[in-house]
Amino acid sequence: MTTITTLSGVPGILRPFKEYLKEKSLPEGSQIVYYGCAGTCTPFVELLAYATRDMNLKHLFVPLFDEKSARMLKPVSGIGMQAGEGAAVHPAIIVLMGGLAMPGVPVTIEEAKAVVSGHGVPVAGVCFQSMFEKSGWLAEISFELLIDAKIDPVTITRTD
Repeated sequence: MTTITTLSGVPGILRPFKEYLKEKSLPEGSQIVYYGCAGTCTPFVELLAYATRDMNLKHLFVPLFDEKSARMLKPVSGIGMQAGEGAAVHPAIIVLMGGLAMPGVPVTIEEAKAVVSGHGVPVAGVCFQSMFEKSGWLAEISFELLIDAKIDPVTITRTD
């Protein structure tokens, strides 16, 4: 993989993702399917879906690799994107979230590779702190796009 640019903040994650999807010229209603950990990956998936809400795509979240538990992400007025009803998985693009590669998460790289090869569509990855690199997933999965963000430093303040 070749580094294209280095950006910062939440827009540095969302804008390149939206640009990537625009470049794909996907037909209206195409599914973007995000695989990640419930709770920790979900807010980031909601942000990614929200950033692309005007593209007439369908967004699904799959907890871990359990496609039977896939949920459609829908816009909720005044709130943003939220997980809703169940949906069948037919991705045009797969987005793997870095939480899947964290130590202690009950999935394997073999499961990830099986999902990716089973669908045969392009794969993007979104992670923090070089999680895909640290876990060895970069050597095993061919990411067409990888967004790797840093959360450093984290500053905590409070009143005395």
